[in-house]
Amino acid sequence: MTEAKFFELVKSVVRDYANEHLDKTDGKQITTEDVFVVWYCKTLQNWKALASTTLLDRMYYELTLNGDRAELYLDAYKKFENRCIAIKE
Repeated sequence: MTEAKFFELVKSVVRDYANEHLDKTDGKQITTEDVFVVWYCKTLQNWKALASTTLLDRMYYELTLNGDRAELYLDAYKKFENRCIAIKE
């Protein structure tokens, strides 16, 4: 799988997941243009990406492609807090 094909897959899966979980009464749907890849890597035949959307729901998504099994795993997270912790040496 090429990088472009992986990004296309990631964006379509995140779009579908987000649209499935949006409040239907709002009448809002997102497109793949509203999904962006924050970080990705490829190790051997496996890919991993972190993605988010332009929605204000503070969700982010971790997608892992298992190249041996041709399976894509999706983890959806919501950020609760960003805290700075000083390290004393």
